[in-house]
Amino acid sequence: MPEQWSLEGGKKETNQVEATKKRFAKIERKTNETQIAVEINLDGEGKSTISTGVPFMDHMLDLFMKHGLFDGSITANGDTYIDDHHTTEDLGIVLGQAIKEALGDKKGIKRYGNAFVPMDDALAQVVIDCSNRPHLEFRVDIPTDKVGAFDTELVHEFLWKFALEARMNVHVIVPYGHNAHHIIEAIFKALARAIDDAVSIDPRVKGVPSTKGLLT
Repeated sequence: MPEQWSLEGGKKETNQVEATKKRFAKIERKTNETQIAVEINLDGEGKSTISTGVPFMDHMLDLFMKHGLFDGSITANGDTYIDDHHTTEDLGIVLGQAIKEALGDKKGIKRYGNAFVPMDDALAQVVIDCSNRPHLEFRVDIPTDKVGAFDTELVHEFLWKFALEARMNVHVIVPYGHNAHHIIEAIFKALARAIDDAVSIDPRVKGVPSTKGLLT
C-alpha cells in the first residue's frame, strides 16, 4: 500500500483502503428450486454477462451492472416453468450476499448513496445506507401487474431480499410515472448508481464512517 507523507516530512496515517484494490466476491446458492451464481467486482467498468432464465430480469440486471460500473456475471437456473418468483427472489438474495462480501469491512467507503434517475415519464430515487441494518422502504406504485410475462410485484420481492442480504437500508421512491417498464427500469438504474456512490472510496475517511467504529 502506498505511503502518504505529511508536510512536516513524517509519515501520515494511510487510508485503510487502497484506491486501486479490487473488491470482488463470488457467491453460489443451490436449492431444489434454483441454482444461482454471482461474481461481482465493485471497482469495474460496467462489463457483465447475465443469464437468469427470466428475460426481464436479464434486462434489469444488465442495466444494474452497467450503470453501477460493476464487472462480473449473474447466472441462474430456476423453476421458471412454475413462475419467475423463486428465481427473482433468489437473485436478490445472492446479489445482496455478493455485494456484502465484496465490501468486506467497509473501511474508507462513503457509506451513503443517493441517486435520481429519470426514464421518460418516470422518475425514481434510491437512497442507500451500508449500515448493516437491513430495511426496505418501497414507496412505488406500479400501474400494471405485468410487464410482458414478468409479474411486477416481484420487483418488491427482489429488492426486499437484496436489502436483507446486503445488510443495507434501501429506500426506493417513485413520485410519478405512467409506464410500468419505465418505472422499474428507472428503479434499477437508480439502485445501481446509489450503491456505486455509497461503496465508493473517500480518501478523507479513516477506518469506517461510523461513530460505533464498525459497519459489520
